[in-house]
Amino acid sequence: MVPFDEGPTLRRRRLGSELKRCREQAGMTQEQVSKYFEWHAAKVTRIETARVAVTPRDVKDLLTLYGVQDEQYREALMTLARLSRERTWWTDYRDLMRPGNFVGLEAEASWARVWEPIVLPGLLQTAAYMRALMTVGRRADTPESVDRRITLRLRRQDRLTGDNPLNLWAIIDESVVRRIVGGPAAMSEQLQRLLDVGDFTNVTIQILPFTAGEHVFLGGSAALLEFPERAHSDVVYLEGLAGDYYEEQPQEVERYRQEFERLAENALPADGTAAMIKRLRDDYSNS
Repeated sequence: MVPFDEGPTLRRRRLGSELKRCREQAGMTQEQVSKYFEWHAAKVTRIETARVAVTPRDVKDLLTLYGVQDEQYREALMTLARLSRERTWWTDYRDLMRPGNFVGLEAEASWARVWEPIVLPGLLQTAAYMRALMTVGRRADTPESVDRRITLRLRRQDRLTGDNPLNLWAIIDESVVRRIVGGPAAMSEQLQRLLDVGDFTNVTIQILPFTAGEHVFLGGSAALLEFPERAHSDVVYLEGLAGDYYEEQPQEVERYRQEFERLAENALPADGTAAMIKRLRDDYSNS
């Protein structure tokens, strides 16, 4: 097994958890800490939930306020703060990314269980499919901005290959593969991409047929990210027009995991999924 290399996103999560534990042991609320340092009311929350990077100086001041005197522990957390601020490949794309750094979490996850009811998961899209979606959804964007968004999404796909690839289990609504995005030729190419990636040992693709009926994920897309060490809690990411939501409470994450597995039971198996994709690919090729 390839050793787990914790990156800056997970370091930030671990640091936030440690700082939260220290605050609670000190018997202080987030509001009291923010007031003490004259910070914005939500800053402590964002630090503890890894929504923002924290400086080593802030960590030092927080630990002093919490009465933490163990010098070795203090130095370890300040080092963690420095490492959590390291640049990554996605740093140059932060202006394009949604709040919460889903890309950073995905880059350091070991498993991604994804449900998509409208469009294909970004990790499975071709460049032509991406461009069709982005040009219709972002008409005010410049061609250069669209190109950068496509490059970012293609870079994300590198997680599916390499020495320690992401394990991806994607369940896709039947409407997604029947919706022609970018024209028949582009859709034929996209479906061939699904067949190719579906052959990867670390990728499972299932189609949920129309006949499956109602289910708990009808509200929108969802992604469950799992991490290789118990020190990092798994997280559910829900994307919506009204905003994104991250669920990290273990009981809720487990509920989503169980519901995802129920959804998989009602979806077509891998061979049935591949058969449907091949039929549609051929139809689009002959259009």
